[in-house]
Amino acid sequence: MEQITYKSVGATDLKLHLFRPAGAAAGRRAAIVFFFGGGWTTGSPGSFYPHCRHLAERGMLAATVEYRVRDRHGTTAFECVADGKSAVSWLRAHAVELGVDPQRIAAGGGSAGGHVAACAATITGFEDEDGAVSSRPDALVLFNPAVDATLAMFEDRFIGRAPEISPVHHVKPGLPPTIIFHGTEDKIVPYENVERFTRLMTAAGNHCELMPFPGKEHGFYHYGDGTGSEPYHATIAATDQFLSALGFIS
Repeated sequence: MEQITYKSVGATDLKLHLFRPAGAAAGRRAAIVFFFGGGWTTGSPGSFYPHCRHLAERGMLAATVEYRVRDRHGTTAFECVADGKSAVSWLRAHAVELGVDPQRIAAGGGSAGGHVAACAATITGFEDEDGAVSSRPDALVLFNPAVDATLAMFEDRFIGRAPEISPVHHVKPGLPPTIIFHGTEDKIVPYENVERFTRLMTAAGNHCELMPFPGKEHGFYHYGDGTGSEPYHATIAATDQFLSALGFIS
């Protein structure tokens, strides 16, 4: 794993934690970038290290991203989204040197990180760069994502402007193919939210798969204590199948 600065804000350097595949590739590789969860307040890129290692072994360039959060940087969810967009556009802008196909860059994330990834796909604006390089991912892999930012419990993170960056309120035709993993007993992001998002995506002509995990609560998908867990392996297997169908991995 190596760390590369993708954005600097004042004295703060934000880094991609990059996992490169071993060996040479016949052509440009697909890439994926993950955003950690933590309620736009806290969290660590390390939560997606297992996913990155696995997908690097499958031949993708995989990264997990530092982005600004409230506890460390005094920011709101809007800065989180801006940083997420910056990370996707940075990967695309540096595709040649990284050996990446700029038309096969996926984004993923859990909870607030799932919101950041989904916003990169659905929301226009909130770009910290000039917008010359697209910040929209080509596929989404989402784990209990906060797709409805208007929930009352999130109000302080969105400073009264939640609809502006609420993915479920910005569904339209032409969005990237998406897979969502969600526990049916999630008390933080109700299962109804992702059901509604999936219905709207499908009605708009987009490909969106929802994989329910009966009885599971928020954050069920993490790797665990180092020995692995059944939900982690189930989501990884489904991610492989999804990305393979899109031609991102063999």
